[in-house]
Amino acid sequence: MNKKLMIALAVVVSFVASTGLFASGNSEGGLDIGIAMPETHVARWVTDGETLKANAEAAGYTAEVAFADADQTKQNKQISDFITKGAKLIIVASVNTGVNNALAEAAAEGVEIISYDRLLMDSDDFNYYITFNLKKVGELQGKSIADALDLDHAKEVKYITLFAGSPTDNNAYFFYDGAMEVLNPYIEAGKLEVVGPYPKTAADLDTFNRIATPGWKAELAKARMENLLTGDALNYTLDAVLAPNDPVARAVVEACLNDAKYDSIDKLPIITGQDGELATVQYIRDNKQHMTVFKDSRLLAKATITLADAILKNKVPSIEGTVKTKFDTNLKMVDTFLLTPILVTKDNYKEVIIDSGYYTEDQLK
Repeated sequence: MNKKLMIALAVVVSFVASTGLFASGNSEGGLDIGIAMPETHVARWVTDGETLKANAEAAGYTAEVAFADADQTKQNKQISDFITKGAKLIIVASVNTGVNNALAEAAAEGVEIISYDRLLMDSDDFNYYITFNLKKVGELQGKSIADALDLDHAKEVKYITLFAGSPTDNNAYFFYDGAMEVLNPYIEAGKLEVVGPYPKTAADLDTFNRIATPGWKAELAKARMENLLTGDALNYTLDAVLAPNDPVARAVVEACLNDAKYDSIDKLPIITGQDGELATVQYIRDNKQHMTVFKDSRLLAKATITLADAILKNKVPSIEGTVKTKFDTNLKMVDTFLLTPILVTKDNYKEVIIDSGYYTEDQLK
């Protein structure tokens, strides 16, 4: 090959690379569905991302998943990358409302957006939201505490401390309000007493922020629980802890087991959770955590890709196993599809999680 031909080929390769003509994706040279997940330190997001991708590919679409490591700037770049690759639809579970510039960029390019599990607040650049019944999650947590402590028949006051999720996650407010709708009547009746900060509802933002767990980070929850045990709760024996998700719940368990007052499993308070993480199912089996709320990511992923398929084919979405409603982003009402969460305790974890194939017995060993 002569020198002139080699130079010409190098120019062509450089042009193709710079213009993206070798882009990954479908036979038409582009990506169909981009999947933007917020983080990996909460295990369910890894499962969700992988399951969404698998379902999209099974439906005949090219798909790519990216994890933001709880960094909204990083997620915005990932969304921009999806747009560059020609994505026709992007599924977004955001870190926070800093995602809105990226959503606007996608909408301006004609890219469809599905708000996944976390409602994209203060944006009017999307039309669809899909999640589980968020308020029901909190109600299940609250009811499990009331039932475990037999609050309807309790003759002595029981003591509880409260944790909430990340203040940048709109879902955290729904979870908390669902739980407190169950628990507030017992508090008002004097059957349950809150140790530490007590926001009656999430609308009490100043107090809510005092019990919140920024970024859903377990290490922050553990540090707060340790401070409670040597501070507000020093002279109390806690009967229950409202923990919003499984990593927070396990952090609370760890803090308690390091305290002389709760240094064995039989002394632990009733502790709630959410997500059905593998480590938490082990905790439930071993009597360390009382319950979790199982949100089967397989069902959510299947429903989300069914929704995506309808959007991409310009069909009216109809998703079996969901309730259709509308949620307010503060700028518009968006069509919302809700799946049903399931309460999981030691009594039913095998039936709900093992028998359904979500985890195996070997994984729990």
